[in-house]
Amino acid sequence: MTKKRLSCFIITAFLAAALLISCGQPTQSGKGEAVNATVKGAVMAPLEKALVYVYKAGMDLRGPPLVTIETAELTGEFAVDLPAGTYFFVARKRVNDESIGLIVPGDYKSNTIGPVEITKSGEMILDMTARRKIGDTKENIASDVKSNTSFSGTIYDSDGAPLAGVRIHVYDHIQMSERPKFVSDKTGPDGRYRLYLPEGGTYYICARDRFGGPPKVGDMYGRYDQGTIDQSAIMLKNGEHLTDIDITAHKVW
Repeated sequence: MTKKRLSCFIITAFLAAALLISCGQPTQSGKGEAVNATVKGAVMAPLEKALVYVYKAGMDLRGPPLVTIETAELTGEFAVDLPAGTYFFVARKRVNDESIGLIVPGDYKSNTIGPVEITKSGEMILDMTARRKIGDTKENIASDVKSNTSFSGTIYDSDGAPLAGVRIHVYDHIQMSERPKFVSDKTGPDGRYRLYLPEGGTYYICARDRFGGPPKVGDMYGRYDQGTIDQSAIMLKNGEHLTDIDITAHKVW
C-alpha cells in the first residue's frame, strides 16, 4: 500500500470512528455494562403523526436533530432508545407536514424539554404538550387536551347576550401585559367556552376578539372581575373543573 493510500485509509477510519461517537454509541457504566435507556411518552392532545426531535447537549436546537421520531396514530405515543448523555426534546407538527421550516400559524409546537440526563439503563417517561400557534401566540388545544384540570363559562356582551367569536386569554401575572400563557378556541353562538390547562394555579383571564398588544378602539374586551372594580384571579387546583367563570366583554371606545 502506498503512503498516499495509507494516509487516506487512516483519515477515513478516523472520520468513521468520530461519526460513530458523535451519533451516540452505548456508554459503558462503572460495572462494564452498556447504558442504553428507552425514553417513551406521548405528545398531548394526543397529537398523532407529530415529530419529536431529539438533540444532544451542545447541538443547535434550531438545526438538524440527532434523532427524529413520528408519534403514533390516535395515541400520540413515541419511544426512542438513547445511550447515556444529556438531551433536549421538542415536538412539532406543521400544517404542511414538512419536517423542517419555521413555525407558522396553525402549526403545533411544544416547549423544549431538557436537559434530560440519561445515566442508567431502563425506561424514562417523558410526556409533552404541544400547542397550536395563532398569530403571535400559541393556542391551547382546548377540548382535545387530555387533562383533568379546566375551567368554563360564558362570555356575554354589554346587553347580556352570549357573545360569539371571542377567546379566553390566560395570564399568570395580574398586570396581564405579557403574552398569554394559554388561549381558548373561539366561542360559538352560545358564548360558551371551556379551557383545559396542564396544571392548576392562580390565573388572570380576559375575553377578547383579537391577539396582541393592548385593546384598541372597536375591540371587544372584558376581564374576569367577579363584580368588583379590579380584576380577580381564578384559583384552580390540579384535577379541578371550575364552572360559571363568566365574563362580560364591552366594545372599546
